[in-house]
Amino acid sequence: MPAYAFAHLRDRKPHPEVYTYLERIQATLTPHSGRFLAHGDTLEVREGEWPGSLVLLEFPGLAEARAWYDSDAYQEILPLRTRHIAGDVILFPGLPTDYDPTTRAEALKAAEARTPSQ
Repeated sequence: MPAYAFAHLRDRKPHPEVYTYLERIQATLTPHSGRFLAHGDTLEVREGEWPGSLVLLEFPGLAEARAWYDSDAYQEILPLRTRHIAGDVILFPGLPTDYDPTTRAEALKAAEARTPSQ
């Protein structure tokens, strides 16, 4: 099942180190079969606020996503970005193709029914 790395980047400041980071990041992804799915600041916010831009990476699985983030190659270039761009990064597993949100609703209702009310 695929896994994803998602970054919400804010307060971007142009800097030569950021350009170097961008030039080198693909070489850190390739050994872990990672690829960009989204990268940029062209967003259409429909609810709430979204200051900044987003990056979405896909990996074959969570193990590959973790291995990429923790790799020496990525850790070497990471400060090139973090010194100039604030952000949050999360790794998470994808869903199976047969995912049904009604099943999730049923599980949440069942858990709530088992929890004594206060």
